[in-house]
Amino acid sequence: MTDAPVALITGGARRIGAAIAEHLHRKGWRIVIHYRHSDRDARALSERLNQQRADSAITVAADLAQMHEIQRLAQQAQTHWSRLDALINNASSFYPTPLKSASEQQWDDLFASNLKAPFFLSQQLTAALAQHNGAIINIADIHAQRPLKHHSIYCMAKAGNVMLTQTLARELAPEVRVNGIAPGAIAWPEDAAELDAAAQQSILEKIALERTGEPLDIARSVAFLLTDAPYITGQILAVDGGRTLQQ
Repeated sequence: MTDAPVALITGGARRIGAAIAEHLHRKGWRIVIHYRHSDRDARALSERLNQQRADSAITVAADLAQMHEIQRLAQQAQTHWSRLDALINNASSFYPTPLKSASEQQWDDLFASNLKAPFFLSQQLTAALAQHNGAIINIADIHAQRPLKHHSIYCMAKAGNVMLTQTLARELAPEVRVNGIAPGAIAWPEDAAELDAAAQQSILEKIALERTGEPLDIARSVAFLLTDAPYITGQILAVDGGRTLQQ
């Protein structure tokens, strides 16, 4: 399938990113899997996809806080198959930053993955995307509009991500569509951001559908915006089970 569309997915090795990669691959896309630390997961996913369809997935490591690595990622993504049809800015750092203890390093880290990299990857890849009337999808967050306690830096970065989506939608039209997806409770946070059972239950009580979603819910939404929504741009689709209905 030498004419199959190509998608770059940042943070594509695990969790929501991997679900997006697998879902688009099933629909005939070729996948560029970006990762930072998840080398084993990225390579395993790439091997699995290539076993299903030869020469349909590659991996590229890059630190999205470093401009030269952002540029290298963009270059490899658009030249490997000599085309790019979708940029999915999924990579995201997430952890609490209480005001009393928040650091400049945390600011730089959270803004790098959630705002800096999506902006500069979009800049680097606009020309390639425009050749095939491609699309950019930014994975935002419902907390871009509804602040999460002790997560001020993350929420600010995601609010910027939403505005990035809207401004790029105006600037890149009509050649490139730009939309965002704001997940709710899809996959529970890990490591420093991990929630205990009581905190998880508190969140579930605020969701109209009374359950968490799953990464495939986001993957299906990505596929919809890429292939079945040619007249949608500049929008943020909340995939949250109705959590934002909570007053």
